[in-house]
Amino acid sequence: MEVTSVLLVQGCNPWQRLLLTASLLACWHLFSTAKVTIELVPPQVVEGEDVLFLVRNLPENTKAFAWFKGRTYSGLQIAHYILNADVSVTGPVHSGRETLYSNGSMLLHNVTQKDTEYYTLQTFNRHAETVSTTITFLHVNLFLWNCGRFVTSSQPSIESLPSIVAEGQQVILHVHNIPENLQGFAWFKGMTVFRHLEIGRYIIGRNSSVFGPAYSGREKLYSDGTLLIENVTQKDAGLYTLRVLGTDMKSEEAHVEIQVAASLSPGCKALASSRLSIKPMPQHAAEGESVLLLVQHRPEDLLTFTWYNSMYRVPAFKIVEYHVIWNMTAWENDYGRRGVVYANGSLLLQNVTEEDTAMYTLETLSLNKTVERARVQFYVNKPVTEPFVQITNTTAKTHRSVTFTCVSPDTGVSIHWLFDNHTLPVTERITLSPTKCGLRIDDVRSEDAGEYQCVVTNRAGDAKASQPVRWP
Repeated sequence: MEVTSVLLVQGCNPWQRLLLTASLLACWHLFSTAKVTIELVPPQVVEGEDVLFLVRNLPENTKAFAWFKGRTYSGLQIAHYILNADVSVTGPVHSGRETLYSNGSMLLHNVTQKDTEYYTLQTFNRHAETVSTTITFLHVNLFLWNCGRFVTSSQPSIESLPSIVAEGQQVILHVHNIPENLQGFAWFKGMTVFRHLEIGRYIIGRNSSVFGPAYSGREKLYSDGTLLIENVTQKDAGLYTLRVLGTDMKSEEAHVEIQVAASLSPGCKALASSRLSIKPMPQHAAEGESVLLLVQHRPEDLLTFTWYNSMYRVPAFKIVEYHVIWNMTAWENDYGRRGVVYANGSLLLQNVTEEDTAMYTLETLSLNKTVERARVQFYVNKPVTEPFVQITNTTAKTHRSVTFTCVSPDTGVSIHWLFDNHTLPVTERITLSPTKCGLRIDDVRSEDAGEYQCVVTNRAGDAKASQPVRWP
């Protein structure tokens, strides 16, 4: 998805410049005033490098264009270009490092942290009327981890720990596959990202949280994307949405459902009004195993129920429909060959593969026409492969650094580092990338010499360690 501009979410007010990044996390709905798009080449840039603002689909009636620093074009012009004359004229904020080309593109040389900003391209016709206005954002990194993902098929996923939480207890919504170029994230109550449903957002660069209208005072946000909810109540049950924003201004979403068990009185059974819930057994499975989605607190007067392999209840995602009274089962696709459905609503999936990892929805219909829904998620893991460690040495003017990269083809794994067969402590000099696949030591010293290893572990508990590498 290419970013052309950023608008406020419905009901959102602009933030002050000091909280520019925070406002982005609340307000990154996109629009384009024309078909013009801007691509950053490379998409991630480090201080001292060059970056090209590559323009595509410049309007055919363009006679001139101008580049501006910021989201407005009043007094912050970098330069403008007149196509017929093939002339570029510098503006008030031209730094001497910008070069404009006739296709609308702009090359910025030797970028610095001060270049982190919005940039606006405006095109004009022969009557000096505006044809298009396109906005993009440049983030300049001090250091770029090269071991993580920026755009892959592995999307962020969320695990509820525990899968079913008792009232009064706490639940952790743990995020997997978070991008290495994470700039910030926001949590919402529900499956949409409207401002009034926002719990809060976290700004990585500021290491701080900003809470929203749906914040109850019981939530805590952590830098790895995790959301902790304490003293859970029945009102906390339901869907939650996480939106993550990268430094390339591209966003991704993931969903999870919190299932809250009914409270029990001493010596009493669960209340008859217990909420429909599903327990995956197991929640983490290896490929080829079976997973039982065990239904709890199903309605007594159940008429029919339907399973979907998605959080959305549409025919394309239907797995099976079961008529309890008629004892009739209707399977979709190939699920009938490896699925078993039970009269209590439970579903058994056999010989699961990694593609079966998803959120599943159960919809029940009672004789009194009452509809209930519950969702559940389980994870299927391939055996992990043995990782290996790459070493990169860098020498700056004032100090020497070394970077260790844990290279693994597996996604959805946790990574930890060993130094001389002991867990490596994180200090002011020793930092880890967001997914811990990168280890960087600044101002290296003699005590840093030794053997380094990384260990990758999937959510089913399968782990493998790399061969030790000695440095220096």
